[in-house]
Order: sequence, then C-alpha cells, then structure tokens
Amino acid sequence: MHRNYAVLTFVLACFAFPAAATSVQGDGFLVQTWQGSKHSDSTLRDLQGRTWRLTDLRGKAVLLNFWASWCEPCRAEMPSLQALQQAHPQGLVVLAINYREAVPAVETFVQRQGWALPIVTDPEGALAKRWGIGIFPSSVLIDAQGRVQAVVRGEVDWQAQQGAAWMQRWLGTAR
Repeated sequence: MHRNYAVLTFVLACFAFPAAATSVQGDGFLVQTWQGSKHSDSTLRDLQGRTWRLTDLRGKAVLLNFWASWCEPCRAEMPSLQALQQAHPQGLVVLAINYREAVPAVETFVQRQGWALPIVTDPEGALAKRWGIGIFPSSVLIDAQGRVQAVVRGEVDWQAQQGAAWMQRWLGTAR
C-alpha cells in the first residue's frame, strides 16, 4: 500500500512539475532549475497594506523568499536579501513571505530586526503549499517574463561569491 502511494505521488509530481530540469547543490542549499514554467498569479498583501500581484511585476525579476522567525537560517539570510534588493532596485523585487505566524508577532519581529523588505504573511501556509515549500528558507526565482526559473531550498548568502555569481547569471537571463 505504501509503495503504491509513493509511486502515485512520484508520477503526480512529474506531471505537476514537468519543467523541473536540474539540481545544483551548494554549501547549505539546493538549487532546482526550471525550464521557464509559468506560475499561477498570486495576490499578496504586505505588512503596510500594499497589494502585490505577481502579474503586475512582469518586466522585473521576482524573488519570493519563504521564511519564519523561528528559523535561524532564515534570519541569517535576510540581510543578504536586503543587500541584493538594494543592488538591483530597478530590475528585481524581493518579497519576504512569512510562514504561518500571526501578523502582530511578525510586525513586532520585523520591526525589532529593522528589515526594510516588503514582508507578506502566509498565516495558513497556503502560499507555501502552492509553491511546494517545505524547507525554510526557500526562494522562488521568477524571471521578468513571469516564468519560474529556480527554487532555492536552504540559506544562501546572496552577497558571497557563489550566491552573487549565480544570481547575476539569473538576472542576466531575466531581462
């Protein structure tokens, strides 16, 4: 019974994610590259009440970062995400999506940390589920045409040589 369930899950995953092509493992993270599959649109609201629609962001690359306050690697990654956004203000939008925490707690935490990125909440975990996120932090990279290019599972220092070089390659193809 369990074997049949595992086989069925694998087959369904192949159909659900047909664009998955390759994986690259780094120091503490795994990058799954994609062949440009389109994403379904999502409407997100940040802590300031601003509405973000992914389709409205076409023309810019988008990095959706799923994080939680209890996740040490998530907290460690955030400064490099902020620096990444500051380095590419015209061509990249970084949205930090908090996983399953109450809005007041997230607001207090973010304020204490001094983070300046748009923070979106996912109190029920529905967005994370839709994107297949189960490891934190995880980042979904969407190119300027709205195609998913990669999912990065685990902490990345986006300013370190490996993260910056990979991101520059991706941003070069996202234009």
